[in-house]
Amino acid sequence: MFTQGQWIFAAFFVVAFIITMIYVYRKDISLHRLHYKGAFKVLIGFIVFIALLFVIKIFLKK
Repeated sequence: MFTQGQWIFAAFFVVAFIITMIYVYRKDISLHRLHYKGAFKVLIGFIVFIALLFVIKIFLKK
């Protein structure tokens, strides 16, 4: 389905993308701590909400 060259390109692209994202995140970490102070709580809230939806779906299915 994919040629060997396409797989090699995809692998290099993924590695370069991950390295770039790590570099940029580390460069801006002080700004992230300042401006996104409560973001972790929002993430936990979304995860709990989605889990609650699955629980409701399971109980209403029976």
